[in-house]
Amino acid sequence: MGAVRVTGAAVAGVLAATGALHAVWVVTPWPARTPEEFADTVVGTGDGVPPAAACAAVAGLLGAAAYLVGAETGVLPKAGPTWVRRQGVRAVAGVLLARGAGGLTVFGGRMSERSERFRRLNARYYSPLCLALGTGTAVVAAAAVRE
Repeated sequence: MGAVRVTGAAVAGVLAATGALHAVWVVTPWPARTPEEFADTVVGTGDGVPPAAACAAVAGLLGAAAYLVGAETGVLPKAGPTWVRRQGVRAVAGVLLARGAGGLTVFGGRMSERSERFRRLNARYYSPLCLALGTGTAVVAAAAVRE
């Protein structure tokens, strides 16, 4: 198995797992104990949890992203036109890289209206994960161009 295929499989797996976690959040704030703790951890405000529909939408988008990356690398069956899949992989890379870099920029400073807990978790985990996944997806997109 080539390096790009391994990268794509890993990225697709993490995207699918993250999507599954968002699907769980449709019905429960797990692993947080309360909705307020959940909101502080994943949104950065205690103003309430994201609506179930928003969590479901993100879960669906992450599932679609996992499929696109997995199919482009050949670890999942390919369906649909090649150009749609390739543009989708490019879009996934762009969104993840924008979230990673934007998260560090927008939520990184003390001037952010987000909680200290969220800013710490974002700097340590959320944004770096998005940057890593975006970079891996960009590698997959670049390799597809050379085919």
